[in-house]
Amino acid sequence: MSARVLVVDDVEVNVKLLEAKLASEYFHVIPANSGAQALQLAKRERPDIVLLDVMMPQMDGFEACRRLKADPDTADIPVVMVTALSDTSERVRGLEAGADDFLTKPVSDIALFSRVRSLVRLKRMTDEWRLREETYGRLAAIADREAKAAEETQPATVVVLEDRPLSAQRILETLAGHRVVHAPKSTDVLVQATADVELFVLALSEREDTLRLVADLRAEEATRTAPILLIGEAEELPRLSKGLDLGATDYLIRPIDRNELIARVRTQIRRRRLQERLRETYQRSLSMALTDSLTGLYNRRYLAAHLDGLMLRTEAGAVGPALLAIDVDRFKGINDSKGHAAGDAVLVEIAQRLGRNIRAFDLAARYGGEEFVVVMPETDAQIAGVVAERLRRAIADEKIVIAEAPEGLPVSVSIGVAVAAAGDSSAALLKRADDALYSAKSLGRNRVVLAPEAAAKPRPALKAV
Repeated sequence: MSARVLVVDDVEVNVKLLEAKLASEYFHVIPANSGAQALQLAKRERPDIVLLDVMMPQMDGFEACRRLKADPDTADIPVVMVTALSDTSERVRGLEAGADDFLTKPVSDIALFSRVRSLVRLKRMTDEWRLREETYGRLAAIADREAKAAEETQPATVVVLEDRPLSAQRILETLAGHRVVHAPKSTDVLVQATADVELFVLALSEREDTLRLVADLRAEEATRTAPILLIGEAEELPRLSKGLDLGATDYLIRPIDRNELIARVRTQIRRRRLQERLRETYQRSLSMALTDSLTGLYNRRYLAAHLDGLMLRTEAGAVGPALLAIDVDRFKGINDSKGHAAGDAVLVEIAQRLGRNIRAFDLAARYGGEEFVVVMPETDAQIAGVVAERLRRAIADEKIVIAEAPEGLPVSVSIGVAVAAAGDSSAALLKRADDALYSAKSLGRNRVVLAPEAAAKPRPALKAV
């Protein structure tokens, strides 16, 4: 995995050393010799990760990190602080400043490469969700700030694998503010592994194959993106690094410092919640782009894509699909006499009746105005006709009660039915159903007409999109 790495150190030889190491693994290095230059380059070059020295004149690494994380343009760039200091309090100070990780000089090649690869992988995942969110134009700064504030205070569900009783007790006491489940064995972890778990804390053990557990968690859909924090001894660094390659997101070296554990857990949970929020925003935006805002049915754009997929099955020899083109009779009169709000309420009720009277795998869509379409996969003309008649009766046999007409409005629909044949296109099927709908209107409305196999041209057809 290649990436662009911003290396920041006021000592040129240190920059050259890291540059040589990273270049040997095919990373592209952007050098900087001060905190101020790092801020400028990070904003301009948008690196995938920043390796930031702590001890620098004028602006030290802690201040540079705080400023990077405070700038919306650079806040999501992972920062790894590099220092000769081994004091745990300094590591905690760096994590509190917003650093994603910490490396101590002299930097181990194994730790360097595994940390960089792991953080770059996480950043690219976040970048992908942000890009999708921005594509749908749903970034809302106020809502985002409110969501972040809530994320900081809500307890998380954490599963801890630790077979050392005293160490397990210390971890559980440290994380007492969260909903913590202690799992002494790997099998216990897998039992607890659901989509609700926001963090797994897994200690390496001679009795448990913790790395196999990491792989198993990453293989399951429910836990594929959940953060995993490994715990191990200093001499177990190769195994910890292997864990990062397998999908773990961070590790902690024994002896466990309480403040560092709290800081790393907070960082992992915050990142998890950010990704989930971006994913949910994207999914809501996608739903809004493909559904009709008034009725909640799929819209014309989604209908076209869905129908095109079904038509490919027809080319492969499958039956159907059948298509029902539905139009509300004399809808303009409802708008003129009761108002557009009443007309909207009528459309919502019709959409609900359509949804209640089709199969789970059929699709109902609002085509536009007072027109609806129902697509029925692998359905012949006889069944399609029966369903169309059921839909007609479901609407015509019961008045629609709305605020503007508490006594109820008599409403009916006309329906044209067409079934795809070999060689049909989506546009041809829509045209035949539309022609049948036009016939139903001409014959007096409130009826179902099945289209003949040969297409007629009584009027311009609705256009597929």
